[in-house]
Amino acid sequence: MPIPTPHISAKAGDFAKTVIMPGDPLRSKFIAEHFFENAVLVNNVRGVQGYTGYYKGKRVSVMASGMGQPAIGIYSYELFNFYDVSSIIRTGSCGSFSKDLHVRDIILAQASCTNGNYAAQYCLPGTYAPIADFGMLRAAADECEKKGIRYGVGNIFSSDMFYDDAASGMDWAKMGVLGVEMESAALYCNAARAGKKALTICTVSDSFIYPEENTTAEERQNSFTDMMEIALEIAEA
Repeated sequence: MPIPTPHISAKAGDFAKTVIMPGDPLRSKFIAEHFFENAVLVNNVRGVQGYTGYYKGKRVSVMASGMGQPAIGIYSYELFNFYDVSSIIRTGSCGSFSKDLHVRDIILAQASCTNGNYAAQYCLPGTYAPIADFGMLRAAADECEKKGIRYGVGNIFSSDMFYDDAASGMDWAKMGVLGVEMESAALYCNAARAGKKALTICTVSDSFIYPEENTTAEERQNSFTDMMEIALEIAEA
């Protein structure tokens, strides 16, 4: 497919090798404005803001994915396959299933379960297990240790539903799944198929164990800076 694509208006070379990918376009803008030097807006199709700039002298990009596997599936596919992006680091929010992980703690998604059907397109003779790139996972864990940030590493549940009529979220906890979000499985599938790298870093925004713990939309947009800094530190130039 020629570029620009139907969903990204950037030109060849506009994106760095690593793209930080929050779900929220306003979080993308926040990262560019607060962490980048010489940030340039390279995409704004449908308000999905993408920027390229420099972090500590390292060229890096940030672009939103929107919500859900179909959305991140489109954007990550186009970045990997048409814009020569080597790695994508999702920086999102999630709900915690773990008694050991509280609001504002970090989950590094080693793998991603899903109730979605994204991997069916590959016509595999079994069930595919989407996983993160180990090098980036290890680097992110090292950053958490260095910064003294509370974190967990393990499986995350990538759900196709936010409002789940069956209220099945905690069923995944019995298998050791740490939390729930809506994008990582598709991202990991796309990275594997393209021979590229991906990692999901999520900040716990609410808890199934401690319902009194929660965050506002503004806090999710602007205050999850530990996660943003981890992603920027491990981004490959």
